[in-house]
Formats: sequence, structure tokens, C-alpha cells
Amino acid sequence: MTTDNDEDRIARLLKQSLPPMGTQPGAKLQRDLWPAMLRRLDESSTAVPWFDWALLVAVVAWLAMFPQAIPVLLYHL
Repeated sequence: MTTDNDEDRIARLLKQSLPPMGTQPGAKLQRDLWPAMLRRLDESSTAVPWFDWALLVAVVAWLAMFPQAIPVLLYHL
């Protein structure tokens, strides 16, 4: 078996099919993305969607009607 030869062939084929990023048109970033990422991380979104509250109410109602299901719920958590 010539695994070294196969690996070299695969590496050569990959280099041919995927050119380096710097050679593609439009490869340069138009702006620095890190400040925008920091701004987005600083925005604290504490609003909980309504369907999360509805799911919580449904689980509490389910556990109130079927208390024997508590171990099942704990197992799946």
C-alpha cells in the first residue's frame, strides 16, 4: 500500500481545487469585525420570548397533574 503517495495526491488535488483565500476576488475584509462583535456582546438581551413562558407553564401543569413524571423529567435533563 502506498499511503504516502495517496496522501500526497490528495493534498495536491485539494490545493488545486481550493485556491488560497488571498487570491480570490473580494477576499479582503472591508472593515474590522471585532468592534462590532464586542458591541453585540455588550447588548444584554434579557427579554424572554412568550413561548418560553408557555413551555414553562405547560411543564409545571404537567408535573402538577402527573407527579410521578418528575423522575422522568429529571432523567432527561
